[in-house]
Amino acid sequence: MCGIVGLFLKDEALAPELGSMLSTMLGVMCDRGPDSAGFAVYGNRQDGRLKLTLRGPEGTDFAALAKTLEVAAGGPVAVAPRATHAVIAIPADREEAVRAALAAAAPHIAVVGAGTRMELYKEVGLPSEVARRFHLETMTGSHGIGHTRMATESAVTTDGAHPFSTGIDQCLVHNGSLSNHRTIRRRLEKEGIPVATDNDSEVAAAYLTYRMGEGASLGQALEASLKDLDGFYTFVVGTESGFGVLRDPIACKPAVMAETDRYVAFGSEYRALVDLPGIEDAKVWEPEPAKVYFWDRAA
Repeated sequence: MCGIVGLFLKDEALAPELGSMLSTMLGVMCDRGPDSAGFAVYGNRQDGRLKLTLRGPEGTDFAALAKTLEVAAGGPVAVAPRATHAVIAIPADREEAVRAALAAAAPHIAVVGAGTRMELYKEVGLPSEVARRFHLETMTGSHGIGHTRMATESAVTTDGAHPFSTGIDQCLVHNGSLSNHRTIRRRLEKEGIPVATDNDSEVAAAYLTYRMGEGASLGQALEASLKDLDGFYTFVVGTESGFGVLRDPIACKPAVMAETDRYVAFGSEYRALVDLPGIEDAKVWEPEPAKVYFWDRAA
């Protein structure tokens, strides 16, 4: 069944409250997906730096790991550990060298996200507990998305948790199932787009990365997915400056949106939105089937 939440702030004054609002929204959706949870938050950019979100076993010494990457990074590596994850900030032009050094020094460490602003966290467990472990309520930023998972297409593992990120500052959460994901996976692999897990949601994320790599905007990539992706799905997608929503042409998965002068919000159910400020005066609607909704701060 799964639960999705998303929040795109129009009012920068709300940035310090992004994490607390998203945490509340995620917690309300616990009963829609108690197996695992995850979220991505778009925070501050550091000029010339790239954030890599790493995931390791419990007890990983991320500070020591960062020290081993300094030669490849060409200098000190800033590290911010949060439970089983850590965000390291490296020179953007050293990404390839740092990834190679990481793979050699610590092959058991996964890179779950990369971006100039995006940080991504996900784990097995009750969504409210996952949010607490990573201190989501303290995070600031311009927008974020979250997911509570009830496993259907693959096992209950952290690899199966959402969001899935397959491109710089891109991530996707999904409720539903794709019936042709194996066919799309083979097409993507021929185009050099790797899909690391057996989860159909990662295929959807990789498909959008592929389309945007061809020059499409996120809105155009979502439009193309209506033609190429079969199944029942609701996607909520984040980019460095944007926030998109798409439901398939049948649209059997629940979804509701709300918009005020200060934010746009998405929830699988309205109860995820009820604690947002000013929700009583918001425009609230059910997103239409096969219609792309997209907001971009850079537009």
